[in-house]
Amino acid sequence: MPRPEPDPQTIDRVIEMAWEDRTPFEAIELQFGLSEKQVIAVMRRYMQPSSFRLWRKRVTGRKTKHQQRRDFGLGRFKSSNQK
Repeated sequence: MPRPEPDPQTIDRVIEMAWEDRTPFEAIELQFGLSEKQVIAVMRRYMQPSSFRLWRKRVTGRKTKHQQRRDFGLGRFKSSNQK
């Protein structure tokens, strides 16, 4: 059974968190229940193709987007909107 369509506010927040350099995919999964692949699908669906390509280029290989690869302490630069 497919998941219900998320509301526009949720989509906006997921996109905002995905663009933030220091917000890992794990934080998005914890808050919204979306895996990294699902976040990529949301970004692809709701962004212009050129913006999506820029985002993918920026995120690919970035240590700060994966909790296990981060080399600094948890909670640093945490957004006040983040759980």
